[in-house]
Amino acid sequence: MQETAIDTRAPASDDIRSVVVAAIEATAQAQEKALQPLVDDLLLAESGLDSLCFAIIVAQLEDELGVDPFSTLNDAFFPVTFGEFVGLYEAAARGGAS
Repeated sequence: MQETAIDTRAPASDDIRSVVVAAIEATAQAQEKALQPLVDDLLLAESGLDSLCFAIIVAQLEDELGVDPFSTLNDAFFPVTFGEFVGLYEAAARGGAS
């Protein structure tokens, strides 16, 4: 029986951004929310998503990316914009949430 090698490299930033965008878009559609265009300076509070949506997104991203940057996040930083949200996952995937 041949063993399959597991790729343990962190996903590239573009890959992480794509996964985050897909999770947000799928959740917005499933929750019937009108989503604003996902640009880096979009305020999360003005994205069209509510706290339930973000809880779903964070759980989905933990499953897909294998990281939960919020579990080690200090209180001094919480993402306010879409760009910061993506950056948080990019940093966590590299092994150090910002």
